[in-house]
Amino acid sequence: MLKDVARIFSTAGFECFLVGGAVRDMIAGFSTTDYDLATDARPEEVMKLFPRVVPTGIKHGTVTVLTHGLEMEVTTFRAESDYSDGRHPDRVFFSGNIQEDLSRRDFTMNALAVDLATSKLIDLHGGLRDIRHRTIRAIGDPSERFAEDGLRLLRACRFSSQLEFTVEPGTRDAMLRCREHIQNISAERIQDELVKTLSSREPSRALFLMDETGLLGLILPELESGKGVEQKGIHQFDVLAHSIYSCDGAPQDRIEIRLAALLLDLGKPKARDVGPDGMVSFHRHEEYSAEMAGAILRRLRFSNAVEERVCRLIRHHMFNYEENWNDSAVRRFVARVGLDSIDDLFLLRRADTYGAVGHFVDDRRLAAFRKHIDSVMAQESALSLSDLVINGNDLAQIGIPRGPIMGRVLGEILETVLDDPSMNRRDVLLDVARRFYERHVKELEPR
Repeated sequence: MLKDVARIFSTAGFECFLVGGAVRDMIAGFSTTDYDLATDARPEEVMKLFPRVVPTGIKHGTVTVLTHGLEMEVTTFRAESDYSDGRHPDRVFFSGNIQEDLSRRDFTMNALAVDLATSKLIDLHGGLRDIRHRTIRAIGDPSERFAEDGLRLLRACRFSSQLEFTVEPGTRDAMLRCREHIQNISAERIQDELVKTLSSREPSRALFLMDETGLLGLILPELESGKGVEQKGIHQFDVLAHSIYSCDGAPQDRIEIRLAALLLDLGKPKARDVGPDGMVSFHRHEEYSAEMAGAILRRLRFSNAVEERVCRLIRHHMFNYEENWNDSAVRRFVARVGLDSIDDLFLLRRADTYGAVGHFVDDRRLAAFRKHIDSVMAQESALSLSDLVINGNDLAQIGIPRGPIMGRVLGEILETVLDDPSMNRRDVLLDVARRFYERHVKELEPR
C-alpha cells in the first residue's frame, strides 16, 4: 500500500518518505496504522495527485490523503523560525530536503525517515540507537526544544508510558528547568495529552515523571498536594502515590474510570483529621474529592458528560457493604448510585484497592455485594421515579400541586416502593400520596 503511494509520487517526479511515529513504532516492534508522509511536493501538487484529499493544515503544508482505506497526513518538507509564544513557530517555510525537515522534530526517536522508493532508513540524530535502548532523547539542546514548544514536555511524559521508554538524564534535567513553558499550552491540548497518557498500559510511569519534573504541580496542583500525606490501614503509599497506582489498576480502555481513580482522593489533604487516639481519618473526603475533580475537569475542558460521570463515581466510591444489608438497603444503594454506574463503581473500587497495596486483591465482600445486587435486580424493582406506576399527572388529578411539594410527595412514594416493591401499584401509591400530602405537606403550602 505504501509502495503504491510512493510510486504515485515518484512517477510525478517527487520524493516521498515515511516519517515520525510510524517508523519509530515499526522499529520498536509496535503495530501502527498512523502513517505520516513527508515530500518535496507542495500541498497543491499533492492535491492533484490523489482524487480524495482534505486540506487539513494546508497553511502549514499538510493535507490528508484518503486512499487504500487509510488516512495519511502528507506534509511538505519544511523548516521553522523562532517560537516567540513557546508553542507555535513564528513562520513556517518550505524546505528542499528531508534532512532539514527531520532536524526540526522533538525527539531522536521521532526524527527517522524511510525513503519509500528505496526502503533506505535515514537517521541523522541517533534515533535508531535510542529506540533500541528504549530511550527518549531531545534533538540537540533539550532546553531549546522545550522552549520552542512547551507541549513537548508532556509528550515526553506520555511517550514514557505509551512506549515504556526512559527519558535520558540530560533531557529529564531540561524538563525540570523548562517546566514553566507548560503554561503556554492550552487546556484543550493538555487534556488531549492527559487522555493519551491515561490510555497507556501503565500511566504511573508518566505521572511520576510529571511529579519529578515539576509538571504535575503546574497542571494538577490538587493532585500533587497529596504528596507526603500518609495513610493507615492497608495503605502502603501516601495519597499521591496511591492515586497514581489506582489509575494503573483501572481498566486501560475506560478513560472515565481512570480519571476517577486518579482523582478519587483529592479531598484527603483537606479532610485529614487526627483523633485523640492518634488515628488519622479522612471523613467526607469523597465529597471534597468530587467537588475538586469537577473543577479540574472543567478547567481542562472535559465535556459535561465526562465530568458528571467521573464525579458521580468519586462521590459514591466509599460504600461499605455488610452482609446484614437487606434487599431494601441494596435497592436504596442502587437507586442512589444509578444502575448504569454499578459496574464502573465496582471497577473503581477494585482499582482503589490496587492503589492501596500495589496489586489486585480478591475482595470477597465486594463479590458478595455484587451477587446481592444481581439478586435484587432480578426482582424488577422500581429504582427511580420513572419506574413508578404513577407520575406527576396522576398526583395533580388528586389535588396535589405541581412544584417542590409534588417533588416531596413523589420522593416519599419512591421511598415506599424501595422498602417494598409490591407497593408499586396505582391504587396503593395514590393512597400513600394522598395520606402523606394531608399529614406532612399540605400545611407547607403558601397561603
